[in-house]
Amino acid sequence: MDVFRIATAGSVDDGKSTLIGRLLYETNSITTDKLEAIERASQRKGIGFLDLSLLTDGLVAEREQGITIDVAHIYFNTPKRKFIIADSPGHVEYTRNMITGASRAQTSIILVDARKGIIEQTHRHYFIANLLRIPYVIVCVNKMDLVNYAEEVFTKIKNDFLKLSANLSNTQQQIVVIPVSSLHGDNLTTRSEKMPWFTGEPLLTLLEALPVPAAPGKFRMPVQLAIRPRNESHHDYRGYAGRISSGKISVGDAVTVLPSGRTSNVTGIHKNGVEQTMAAYRESVTITIADDIDISRGDMLVRSGEEPVLKPEHTAFICWMDSQLLDPVKSYLLQHGTQRIKAKITQVNFVQDTATLQQLAPAGGLKMNEIAKVSLKTAKPLPADAYHDNPANGTFILIDEFTNNTAAVGFFE
Repeated sequence: MDVFRIATAGSVDDGKSTLIGRLLYETNSITTDKLEAIERASQRKGIGFLDLSLLTDGLVAEREQGITIDVAHIYFNTPKRKFIIADSPGHVEYTRNMITGASRAQTSIILVDARKGIIEQTHRHYFIANLLRIPYVIVCVNKMDLVNYAEEVFTKIKNDFLKLSANLSNTQQQIVVIPVSSLHGDNLTTRSEKMPWFTGEPLLTLLEALPVPAAPGKFRMPVQLAIRPRNESHHDYRGYAGRISSGKISVGDAVTVLPSGRTSNVTGIHKNGVEQTMAAYRESVTITIADDIDISRGDMLVRSGEEPVLKPEHTAFICWMDSQLLDPVKSYLLQHGTQRIKAKITQVNFVQDTATLQQLAPAGGLKMNEIAKVSLKTAKPLPADAYHDNPANGTFILIDEFTNNTAAVGFFE
């Protein structure tokens, strides 16, 4: 059974937590004691219905304010598929949380309040889904019960969103717009009788049917550790341990070590002490090769003929995450895979206004949650891929070397 990863986004009071809670409730993913606790909490609030939003608002501050602050990972499954939902906050001041929560998603669910239509937050949420190259975007026009399930309201919002999507570059995304009522469960797990004019599939049926996007095919394995046992029985053993970030590798394949460019052939693959002939994406393995090459942590094994271009200068989108402004004269530590080297942002090309989708001229250092396109230079060439070609090898973080804070997350162009 495959695992499907979903990122949710919505503005304040769009009903995102209620939608997720309703999915959990309808799929019998709530334990009896948890359901009883939600019933008691709903009674204390003096409301006449089961407040399913309490299932996802885990922090005390979230429950008290009725908003989402932190990224919560929620697990549920149906007979057809397992799901992991990254429930991200929708406030502009938590843009950095939204990006980290959606970074591994295969589908983005964006909620829109039927009474308000497309707002600035919708622009922001869709821009992030587009920037991260999330292949499927499902727009749930929520609270249709509060507009009398009017088809013309839904149609206007759908057309407005499709106009918005036409303004951005990633035309490969598949976009589906669904009218729903999270509070009453309309069009979530079954088709609603209150909206006979909608002929599409309900949300859960769509989520079960979407194909899992294919993982990038180029083999990449950042080396975490060179293994040299200090005993007589394995005197000549030399293995290289790491987690395969993309692609697959088999015994006998030709590999290139980066950045040295030396080549060899795979002679063995070991996982948990068991030898195997092949290893793939996300597996943690130890690889042995035919030749004695100087390989250490921070190097990368790639299949020969599929090498990324090694270069010290890059362009990238970054989201600034530090409370301290970007200092243009300061160097930062760039973490890419297992490699950590010094880097310097040489130019801020533009700051992206995610609400209006305009590209603004930079005004001083970047502030927390701002997204910008930058040029940067690294102390030595990096074996990085463009994010749209290979997301696993196209991301990095910037670290303030004095405070050790994560200053930014980035995506190579």
